[in-house]
Amino acid sequence: MQDQLQSLSKKVKENQKAHRNFFIKLRKKTPKNLDAIMEKLHEEEFKKSDCLQCANCCKTTSPIFTKKDIERISKSFRIKTRQFIDTYLNLDEDQDYVLKSSPCTFLADDNTCNIYDVRPKACQEYPHTNRKSFEKISDLTLKNVAICPATFNIVEALRAKLK
Repeated sequence: MQDQLQSLSKKVKENQKAHRNFFIKLRKKTPKNLDAIMEKLHEEEFKKSDCLQCANCCKTTSPIFTKKDIERISKSFRIKTRQFIDTYLNLDEDQDYVLKSSPCTFLADDNTCNIYDVRPKACQEYPHTNRKSFEKISDLTLKNVAICPATFNIVEALRAKLK
């Protein structure tokens, strides 16, 4: 997996400008059926990709924790939300709650999530490639191609499909 992640870094650098230009064009002229295309590409990719083999997202980035996430996770820990925040979270420059450290505090040695059933919404939806109005999250997707090999593959498949 480490080789695949190093290869990903190289491929992202080689394709960065092309990806950026592709998303600019996509925002300007969005196909009517883009969400359906993305749903299909997402499903196809995740039949092949096993997140538990990678977990690079959990090892390198923090999700944003919403108020509802914090309340839900705190309740599952049977602690007050203030204690959860003080123990695990910081406010970032956008005033969003994020983890104090990487890799994720809740990532187990086998790449499973210790809070999977109550994990943040951002984790539940990651890598957001099957999200409605996909064209509106192109900046996020450009970040995610550098983190998630599956996202890179989905973007490449989309580029090929829309040529």
